[in-house]
Amino acid sequence: MQIAEGTVVAMDYALKDDEGTLLDQSQPGQPLTYLHGHKNIIPGLESALVGKAAGDTVEVRVAPEDGYGAPNPALEQVVPRDRFQGVESLEVGMQFQASTDQGPVSVRVVKVEEDDVTVDGNHPLAGKHLNFNVTVQDVREATEEELAHGHIHQGGGCCGGSGGGGGEGECCNDDKEEPGGGCGCSH
Repeated sequence: MQIAEGTVVAMDYALKDDEGTLLDQSQPGQPLTYLHGHKNIIPGLESALVGKAAGDTVEVRVAPEDGYGAPNPALEQVVPRDRFQGVESLEVGMQFQASTDQGPVSVRVVKVEEDDVTVDGNHPLAGKHLNFNVTVQDVREATEEELAHGHIHQGGGCCGGSGGGGGEGECCNDDKEEPGGGCGCSH
C-alpha cells in the first residue's frame, strides 16, 4: 500500500541540521506513527512521503517555510528577571511556560543580563533547514474513528504521533483511557 491521505504511516527517522548534527530520531523498535494528510507532521516531510510504501527510504531537505516557518521577531521579548520567581539560576536554553492572552506558550531563555531576561517563543527549529532520513516501516488504511479524530489510535484506545496530543503510547490530551475503550479525545 502506498502513502496517501487517510493512511496510517509508521516510520523510522533521523533529523539533522545542515551541519550534520543529529537533532532527533525515532528509537529502535518505536517508529513514529501518524495519520497522513491531517497535518500531524511538518508539511515538507509529509509531501515527500506521498506515494512511498513500506521498505522505502527517503532523504529529504525541508525548507523553513515547509517546516517550522520563519522566526517571528514578535515572539522574542525582554522580561524582568523578577518574573522568574523561585528560579535561583537562570541559564540560556532553559524552557518555561508563559501565560498569555492567547493561552500558554512555551518559551526558552536566549539571553540573561543583570535584571533582564530575553525569551523566545519561536519553535527552536524555526528558520532552519531540516534534513530527514526516513525508512517507511508500515502503511495501512486508517479506521473511521482515526479519520474522524484526525490522528491515530493505538491499541487500547490511545493516540500517537505528534499532532493529536500525546506521543506514541500516550493517551490523547494526556488523559487516561476512558472506560469502554474510548481514547479520551475531546472530538
